[in-house]
Amino acid sequence: MSNSHLPRRAFLGGAAFTAVAAASVSRVALAALPEPVIQTSAATAAPLAPPNGRPYHPVVTLNGWTCPWRMNNGVKEFHLVAEPVEREMAPGMVARLWGYNGQSPGPTIEVVEGDRVRIFVTNKLPEHTTIHWHGQRLPNGMDGVGGLNQKQIPVGKTYVYEFEARRPGTFMYHPHADEMVQMAMGMMGFWVTHPKTRHPHIADVQRDFCFLLNAFDIEPGASVPKINTMLDFNLWTWNSRAFPGIDSLNVRLGDRVRVRVGNLTMTNHPIHIHGHEFEVTGTDGGPTPPGSRWPEVTTDVAVGQMRQLEFVADEEGDWAMHCHKSHHTMNAMGHDVPTLIGVNHQGLVRPLQRAAPDYMVMGERGMADMGEMQMELPDNTLPMMTGQGPYGPIEMGGMFTTLKVRREQKPGDHSDPGWFQQPPGTQAFEWTGAPPAAAAAPQAPTPATVNVRKPGAGDHKHH
Repeated sequence: MSNSHLPRRAFLGGAAFTAVAAASVSRVALAALPEPVIQTSAATAAPLAPPNGRPYHPVVTLNGWTCPWRMNNGVKEFHLVAEPVEREMAPGMVARLWGYNGQSPGPTIEVVEGDRVRIFVTNKLPEHTTIHWHGQRLPNGMDGVGGLNQKQIPVGKTYVYEFEARRPGTFMYHPHADEMVQMAMGMMGFWVTHPKTRHPHIADVQRDFCFLLNAFDIEPGASVPKINTMLDFNLWTWNSRAFPGIDSLNVRLGDRVRVRVGNLTMTNHPIHIHGHEFEVTGTDGGPTPPGSRWPEVTTDVAVGQMRQLEFVADEEGDWAMHCHKSHHTMNAMGHDVPTLIGVNHQGLVRPLQRAAPDYMVMGERGMADMGEMQMELPDNTLPMMTGQGPYGPIEMGGMFTTLKVRREQKPGDHSDPGWFQQPPGTQAFEWTGAPPAAAAAPQAPTPATVNVRKPGAGDHKHH
């Protein structure tokens, strides 16, 4: 394969494999699998321009990368390896997950409408698995539901899926075998099918980002998710990264920007972008007709849904982008901690510190102090609120990042431009003058006088 900018690991051959689509794959194709490309970095990789095949504008996977492929007699061939991985969720915390090709989520697959696609899937997990191609139109036997459409992929075996990418859109892939466990452990990935020609409902964009919403319940100091948790998660992530580990979306002033979001958590997420209005231009059902769109600043992404958001980045600055459920912009926390706002701690601190020298008073004024405290934490965990901005603690975590719009950002440059310098006179500031005079109370209106004359006996006349 070309595209050697990513780390590689040779496929450990020798394992026999069974083909789901054996009838459509020649023995020559099966004789030599494409080399799987393994990524160990959690940084956002540059977009992968198509080295062969039909051209398109590639996506940028936030804190991820696009899977290279090889062409084999007109078929695009990919190789996914399902395996245990280690994922840095943010500096200071590494989770032990399951994923694909060295990471969770796995690599984004990018193809063009009408492409014939062949995906080899090697199982290096401790149990069987499958892959479901969420939202795709394909033959029933390729849909990836273990026991229903195919046999499970046994440990150490390789199966192959083959189908045509029939329609453009935003999709994802994930297991449909021991699904609760395997998705709770991080097994998922993005899929983008680009249109083969100009599409009436798909606009040209200069920036195209994608990420999956996922969540994990990992106890402070631990590294493996609690897979039996239903709703009580404590780490809310984008592409298995928590703020400040989530990279910013860096764009040029005036760019048309597309953001593709998929949700594989156990709850919905209202995604909110500051400073701009956007439209939902597509779902996993395909592009939305322009007549069905309306301007929004927040859109809800329910469980199992994909959403395409598009806007023109016409306001320069550093703009927050986050889930609008406030507890989803926090990191690990205790859900049974009582509210201590207004509680008087006077006289309690010294006796408590004799028993627990590290005890600190907090919570009686709110939780903002957590953003500044450098308190000792268990190994391999994250502060509840974290992240430093140019003016102090940002006091966020979890599903939060920034949209950085710059006039000097060059076309195609996705690097971080640093913090925005507000022009003079455009930033809130402390007022040190005299307080403004109180507005006069409005005067009560004078009741209107109404004269009523009762008709006399001779006033009733008929005409």
